[in-house]
Amino acid sequence: MKCNKWILYILLCAGSICHAQKPNEKIPLSGIINSIEQQFNVKFSYAVEDVAGISIEKPATTLSLQETMDYLNSKVLLNFKALDNRYVTVSILNKTLPVCGTVLSEELKTPLDGATVLVGNAATITNKNGFFNIPNVPITETISISYLGYEGKQYTANQLFSDQNNCKKLFLKTSNEELNQVLINVYLTPGLQKYLDGSTVLNTKKFGILPGLIEPDILQSIQALPGVESTNESIANINVRGGTNDQNLMIWDNIKMYHSGHFFGLISAYNPNLTNKVIVTKNGTSAEYSDGVSSTINMFTNDQVSNTFSGGAGINGINADAFLAIPIAKNLEIDISGRRSVTDIFNTPTFTNYYKRSFQDSEINADSNQNNTKSDFYFYDYTAKILFDLNDKHQFRANLIGINNALDYTEFSTNGSNSETKASTLSQKNIGYGGNWKAQWNSKFSTNLISYFSKYNIDATDYRIETDQLLTEANEVLETAIKLNAHYKATPYFNILAGYEFNETGMLNQTTVSSPSYSSTKKDVLDNHGLFTEAEYNKNNSYLRIGVRLNYFQKFEKLLLEPRINIRQQLSNAFALKLEGEFKNQTAIQIIDFEDDFLGVEKRRWVLVNNESIPIATSKQASFGVEFNKNKLNIDITGFYKIVDGITASNQGFYNNFQYKKAHGSYTAKGVEFLTNKTSGQFSTWISYTFSVNDYHFDSFTPSTFPNNTDIRHSASLGINYDINSNFKVSVGGIWRNGQPYTIPLAGNETVQNGNTIMVNYDSPNSENLDDFMRLDASLSYSFKFSPAIKGVLRAGVLNTTNEDNVINRYYKVDPNDSDKTIRVDNKSLGLTPNVSFRVSF
Repeated sequence: MKCNKWILYILLCAGSICHAQKPNEKIPLSGIINSIEQQFNVKFSYAVEDVAGISIEKPATTLSLQETMDYLNSKVLLNFKALDNRYVTVSILNKTLPVCGTVLSEELKTPLDGATVLVGNAATITNKNGFFNIPNVPITETISISYLGYEGKQYTANQLFSDQNNCKKLFLKTSNEELNQVLINVYLTPGLQKYLDGSTVLNTKKFGILPGLIEPDILQSIQALPGVESTNESIANINVRGGTNDQNLMIWDNIKMYHSGHFFGLISAYNPNLTNKVIVTKNGTSAEYSDGVSSTINMFTNDQVSNTFSGGAGINGINADAFLAIPIAKNLEIDISGRRSVTDIFNTPTFTNYYKRSFQDSEINADSNQNNTKSDFYFYDYTAKILFDLNDKHQFRANLIGINNALDYTEFSTNGSNSETKASTLSQKNIGYGGNWKAQWNSKFSTNLISYFSKYNIDATDYRIETDQLLTEANEVLETAIKLNAHYKATPYFNILAGYEFNETGMLNQTTVSSPSYSSTKKDVLDNHGLFTEAEYNKNNSYLRIGVRLNYFQKFEKLLLEPRINIRQQLSNAFALKLEGEFKNQTAIQIIDFEDDFLGVEKRRWVLVNNESIPIATSKQASFGVEFNKNKLNIDITGFYKIVDGITASNQGFYNNFQYKKAHGSYTAKGVEFLTNKTSGQFSTWISYTFSVNDYHFDSFTPSTFPNNTDIRHSASLGINYDINSNFKVSVGGIWRNGQPYTIPLAGNETVQNGNTIMVNYDSPNSENLDDFMRLDASLSYSFKFSPAIKGVLRAGVLNTTNEDNVINRYYKVDPNDSDKTIRVDNKSLGLTPNVSFRVSF
């Protein structure tokens, strides 16, 4: 018994020794706090619920009080702070954490080099091993991780909190854009990127600043790219490689849009705060898209369900806006936005300049300060999107967008004891509804079913006192479409797309006059069917996308075959060659019937082709380029040749003897685009230059060949962005280009009789050029935080800082006091125009 007793004692002692020597034993934090209080004779102030349930290894008793606090801070998501030698506070506020991780492809388990890790206003990228490390991240901060071709993810700081020896692996799922990876991460400014297929991407969430702009205005920003400009300084008239604005295919979340600008062309109609990404393609377009013989501008909003409530609001000298992302459930979210002008509430210098610029060549008196006129002008837009993920395999999205411009204008006149009033109204709207269903049937096969409805209306009433005449005009577009895309990922490097698209487009044009009584109404409907397929390959140094689209126009029983090709070959670490080509068609165009259409404010109306007097417009384009990319220096030289056939004279806006003639012809644009861009740490600088020759050819005109209205031979821009610190950024830049062509009256015989009408007798078409256009712009941005979760941005910009007197259009009209003479009319660009914006986001 005595032996057994000693054996029992020995075993108990050994057990207690073993227990005491467990190296990684964790004990409750509350117990550790009590021990520290006794050891250092201090008192901890904390909420019991903050430390409940937390267990860690006990700190060594040899540590000092401060070393003990540092140890606790490194182990738990609480902030331990010694106020003095007696008291220590414990809280979850103002806690910063080191976060790290390795970003990997979920499918291939390979690291993603260059993935963007966004923390507040700061950003970093992963290294070649997919690793990132960010010290001192607020515990309430959200970390967003994205990589082109993959679905982005968001984490809170505490989810990624770990010591450096145990960083978490973060897997991103591939998307259908997997093959189309980023070639250049920062292109001119943060938020502008370049894809392997040559398209340019504007990421509004990461967008820096560009000269003169106070926000990432989508259609203003893309004009920084070579080959993209506006000859009359209006985003409602964007010219891509010499084309007219209606030759740009505008798509918002898969909905085709027929209207692009507020303030009749000076502001983009698409709210940049909800539009996450814009892809601009000038050539080598995917076979998925039809229409737009000059370019495709594809806009996307947020497409990922998030469990985070977020939003923002802002105001500037023209409008105010707000947007919200509202999580309803784990798999359901609603995104909404709204924007409205404030110009009918109070005037600003920005509004005054925009008003004069918009209405200087119209029936509206551009002097808004005159007492004999009253105008009520406003615009607004709104969007809504429902995001529903049924499961990991099926996603459903529904979209709504509305755009509206409204003008009520009254002019008062007094003749003796009689007073007269002239009232005019103008309304311009575009509304779109869309939905799509994405299905991932297995790891290789996925589909996307898309449908939309788009409606465009412009209506005007013009009461003319002098003739007691009421003129009303209307232009309406209705379009419905359905499209099915099927993607098959044969290998990680090879993807096949096949699909079908049907759309029905109806257009109405109506004009009525009260005295003498006159009415004209024309309706047209066109059904189009499209079959398309393409293969995309991207491996090592080679990228290839080749496709074909077959279009069938039911009304004309006509087939059009359109091949597309896009090749990029990396020759070395720095040099690459690219080749792009495409055939495209267009069945809806804008024409100018009369100079005073819609009060002269919006002179264009949409019409459908009839395959006779208005043929289907077709384009053939090829481009070849050389790229250099090394040490953040990018040089791009691209030559292009483009033929667009089937244009109409009434589509071009002639100010010459062809102004009222009906004919169809073609134009040929050829040239070279050059861009060099250097980024380094705190600055980015670029120089772009475009040389092009653009000529019309109309067989029935004399001369049959003459310069295009958008024939700008030389165009250049220069810009510098400098980050003074992480919060304060400055951008300065300038634009120079040749003046556009115009036509002068025939010397000595300026007017000519045409029936009962006296008209200007023009000389050779587009034989003269306006003076060169020059403009210097500047902007600055300062960001700050109201709290860890609420951020503010103050931006200021000035367009035309030197107040250059630029003429952007010139034409002539008969002098009312002398019918043998003409009067020159000059349309001017914006003068010195400041603007300021303030935004808050959370």
